[in-house]
Amino acid sequence: MKILALEFSSTERSVALAEDGRLLGEALLRNGEPRATRAFALIEQLLRDTAVSRQQIDALAVGLGPGSYTGIRVAVALALGWQLAREVRLAGVSSADALIEAAWNEGARGRVRVAIDAQRQEACLHTYQLEESAWHAVADPRLASAAEVQALLASGEEVIGPEMALWGSSNPARHPRARHVAALAQRRAVWTRGNELTPIYLRAASFVKAPPPRSL
Repeated sequence: MKILALEFSSTERSVALAEDGRLLGEALLRNGEPRATRAFALIEQLLRDTAVSRQQIDALAVGLGPGSYTGIRVAVALALGWQLAREVRLAGVSSADALIEAAWNEGARGRVRVAIDAQRQEACLHTYQLEESAWHAVADPRLASAAEVQALLASGEEVIGPEMALWGSSNPARHPRARHVAALAQRRAVWTRGNELTPIYLRAASFVKAPPPRSL
């Protein structure tokens, strides 16, 4: 099965192509503008580099965040349109899980937290335990204040994420990658319909209705 993965939840956008657990290729856009995903350009580049056609794609896996509102919505909309056109399988993957999958593959062990900017001086905080054989979440994700994340870092806790400078840390930023989204989708094999792909937000959306136009 060929899986096209999309990860647009941070300023490092990526798409990847995997087949039966093997990475075929990946295309990256580093330090992109928050509202510019270049989704189609990245996909075209990837398919061209791997000599794979759109018709050969069997499934799409999408990083659902938390993270960039625009980027995640673009990825979900693209996956939905692809399924409507070609009846491919779809899977949604937590972008925080993708970060932990990368850290575990690189040898990280013990308790690791993922902090992703949630705006308003808050972070989406995820807590995981990484063992030799596997990793798992040990708490539900929640909103935490910037001060709490800074206190965790000051106490020596392992905290990773795309915006480490926001928490006053000099640790390098780590961005979720499409290759790990593809790997998790392949391993979990939980396929769904496009209308069931729901972006991961920990804060309820709030909207203010615009007033009616004034008559002149």
